[in-house]
Amino acid sequence: MPRRGGLPAPAAARRPPPLLLLRLLLLAAPLQPGRGLNLCTSGSATSCEECLLIHPKCAWCSKEDFGSTKSITSRCDFLQNLVANGCAGAIENPSSSISVVKNVPLSSKGSGQSHLDVTQITPQKVALNLRPGDQTSFRVQVRQVEDYPVDLYYLMDLSLSMNDDLDNIRNLGTKLAEEMRKLTSNFRLGFGSFVDKNISPFSYTAPRYQNNPCIGYKLFPSCVPSFGFRHLLSLTDKVDRFNEEVRKQKVSRNRDAPEGGFDAILQAAVCKEKIGWRKEASHLLVFTTDDVPHIALDGKLGGLVQPHDGQCHLNEANEYSASSQLDYPSLALLGEKLAENNIHLIFAVTKSHYILYKNFTTLIPGTTVEILHKDSKNIIELIVKAYNSIRSKVELTVWDSPEDIGLTFTATCQDGLSYPGLRKCGDLKIGDTVSFEVAVEARSCPAEDTSHTFTIKPAGFRDTLEVAVTYSCLCGCTGHAAPASGKCSGNGTYACGLCECDPGYLGARCECEEGASGVLHHALCREAEGKPLCSGRGECSCNQCLCYESEFGNIYGPFCECDDFSCARYKGVLCSGHGECHCGECKCHAGYIGDNCNCSTEMDSCVSSDGQMCSGRGACVCGKCQCTEPGAFGETCEKCPTCPGVCSTKRDCIECKLFNSGRLADNQTCQKHCKDEIITTVDVLETDDPNAILCAYPVNNCVMKFTYLELPSGKSNLTVLKEPACSSAPSAVTIVLAVIGSVVLIGIILLALWKLLVTIHDRREFDRFQSERSRARYEMASNPLYRKPISTHNVEFTFNKLNKSYNGTVD
Repeated sequence: MPRRGGLPAPAAARRPPPLLLLRLLLLAAPLQPGRGLNLCTSGSATSCEECLLIHPKCAWCSKEDFGSTKSITSRCDFLQNLVANGCAGAIENPSSSISVVKNVPLSSKGSGQSHLDVTQITPQKVALNLRPGDQTSFRVQVRQVEDYPVDLYYLMDLSLSMNDDLDNIRNLGTKLAEEMRKLTSNFRLGFGSFVDKNISPFSYTAPRYQNNPCIGYKLFPSCVPSFGFRHLLSLTDKVDRFNEEVRKQKVSRNRDAPEGGFDAILQAAVCKEKIGWRKEASHLLVFTTDDVPHIALDGKLGGLVQPHDGQCHLNEANEYSASSQLDYPSLALLGEKLAENNIHLIFAVTKSHYILYKNFTTLIPGTTVEILHKDSKNIIELIVKAYNSIRSKVELTVWDSPEDIGLTFTATCQDGLSYPGLRKCGDLKIGDTVSFEVAVEARSCPAEDTSHTFTIKPAGFRDTLEVAVTYSCLCGCTGHAAPASGKCSGNGTYACGLCECDPGYLGARCECEEGASGVLHHALCREAEGKPLCSGRGECSCNQCLCYESEFGNIYGPFCECDDFSCARYKGVLCSGHGECHCGECKCHAGYIGDNCNCSTEMDSCVSSDGQMCSGRGACVCGKCQCTEPGAFGETCEKCPTCPGVCSTKRDCIECKLFNSGRLADNQTCQKHCKDEIITTVDVLETDDPNAILCAYPVNNCVMKFTYLELPSGKSNLTVLKEPACSSAPSAVTIVLAVIGSVVLIGIILLALWKLLVTIHDRREFDRFQSERSRARYEMASNPLYRKPISTHNVEFTFNKLNKSYNGTVD
């Protein structure tokens, strides 16, 4: 590969960073020419093409005698810098450009003219020539034209649970056509149905169910065999035929709850000729069901492992012939095929499954979902509502965008406001026009002579915008390269101001040969064995180093080993601003020491206003106070809300500023010591601030109160009462009356307590008497000790008389 002779000046880094990294850094922190880092000169660009890749503001000077003979001046720089350095008229600085190839005005009506003349997006074709990193933009306008033709294909679930729905749509065609003709004068209607794959476990496949899968089902004993998808009526404006086909249909029965509707949607989308989709019409596909669908990979349950190929598989009988060979389609495949054929899918589902299908709409662009009544009575209202919703919004989609192209959109909707990052508008009326600003940027340069084409189209529209992209990555001077040029000593090709040396030659003008002599020349440019040529910061031209120029400063030395910008820094400042950088070492000015000259030997700045070093609360290190007292801060540690004696310090400022008294009463002294105090007088002192310190000191038998608060700005906020708080001595009469009143009050309280205790005692005695009285067992008129004077005694005896026995009693 040819060796390039004259190298441009890179940065001081030993190895230049990759160009892409430099571009990212520059984009993250945009730089202005002449201020701070100049990545054009620091990018190590060795050719015009490399220079253009660094940043879109970088330009290349192809002038032969550009720069100095003692150093290498960078040919890659900002345009104004190259002009200032004398390169006017020989600058390579291409920029991105745009040209509109086709721009047909927007149409206002759709059905009154040929479909070839209806335009809903403008422009229709643009050509971009992009320089990497240089963003260009163009405006796209979109309009939903009035009276646009509509093709509506009605896809119905004919599983057993939809039997009542089938009865309610037998005259749907006539009623739907009447409603749709209020919106468009060119309306066509088609019809298809689906159930599920006729294989186990999705359907009943036993021999007894082949002709009637409803055998044994008491609620509905007769139905037709299961099928995947059946196309029944191509799109037509004869709505009576739709009604006839619907009346012919009968429901079927499958085994599991999910249906095979996604198979039917895909076939209705890709079988364009059989369905009859018109290119000039808006395509609506109404999908009605009362259950969830099978999705990709469900087919594995029935042994179907082959993914869906996205092709049309309708046989001569217009039935889906690959139902038992291919798996169900994925959501991504559905979205792709619907978008390819500009079809708006309308999910008309029962309320219980609304959330599921609503989530599908976020994964399948251009779809809407509406709630279908269980008997489909609201189907016409649903379709009209969904159609109006579709026509009320515009969303741009991008097809086949190259990976190295960056696109950003800014929408301008009907409110006239711009919405960066948004590519859709809503709440539109038929005939409204919206616009989008499309910014395009190439991130890199592809292979030479590469071009790309991508498409921008509104979702569901047939109209498209074709964008052709070419790349501006080559410099014009490259086409004028001169092989074996005398400017390169006949040993190289001269192009864009530089020599590309032939193999075996080197040097700015290819004047040196490689080999033994070349090794010798290289050795003279190394500081030591193993070190890079010219310390990696210059070019070895035969026997001496030519140091690169740098935006940071000067590079010098016999081996370009020294510079005046690689010394230690403090807070981003070279040598802290207190020294000079010499060959990587700071030479400090008088009064400063340290590796980066940030340590001052002066101590005057550490003396506080009271004459103490750091207010007695710290130590002076490198000319600055380092506070050691907890809570102390400030340049001289003079601020310390929690330190003892802080109130007395602030008292001096209050006395001198407010009352012109105290030890700082002299005006100049007061202003010097109290320059950071903000004093405010108030009638009532608020003490609810937890960060404020309450202070008080005596003044003429009164107390002066104030609060002390340190502000984030470094100043102190002192809030002082306007007048000292004074208390008056009480009179003797007041004291005597107070004592007498207290004695009387205490006596009354004691008497009240005595009376209370006596009353309680009496009540307790009376209650005890009452209790004993209630326990007495005799009446008041009887005496338990009284005995009657007469007593009666009974004596029992037994005697015999004349051999007779007698019993008796003697009183």
